[in-house]
Amino acid sequence: MGPSAMKPLPLKAPDLSKVAEAIAAHRDQPGALLPLLHAVQDALGYVPSEAVPMIARALDLSRAEVHGVISYYHFFRSEPPGRQVVQICRAEACQACGAEELLAHAERVLGCARHGTRADGAVTLEPVYCLGLCASSPAVQIGAKLHARVTPERLEQLLAESLTDAEAV
Repeated sequence: MGPSAMKPLPLKAPDLSKVAEAIAAHRDQPGALLPLLHAVQDALGYVPSEAVPMIARALDLSRAEVHGVISYYHFFRSEPPGRQVVQICRAEACQACGAEELLAHAERVLGCARHGTRADGAVTLEPVYCLGLCASSPAVQIGAKLHARVTPERLEQLLAESLTDAEAV
């Protein structure tokens, strides 16, 4: 059975509770969907597919509407991320300054494809659109830290500093 045919594991009670807490905190505010999705992702690291029907019911939306928002915005994840997340900007300014080559270099160095997590779960590589450092392109975010004017050599240095010995590139 291929990965796309595998069913996700059911959410554990603590995670279901976190989803329920996020719903309770946001369901009555206008435009609740985005803040609610952010709250779930902040709590769990991703928005699990099991949470979609719960969120849809609470906000009187269809599951397709909720899923559409999750899949449209690059910052929402449907799968748990690796222990470290590396984001490389692919917006126009960064592309003009070598972001595509930087992303290809990151794939080789990290040993995982874009939108993927390395087999050991250490790192997830995400192409994103605009990290807000357009005048200092190309931009990379590792964890919560932004980096500007990143070259392939600088990326390797940043990764070595950011990943623990067990997760080394």
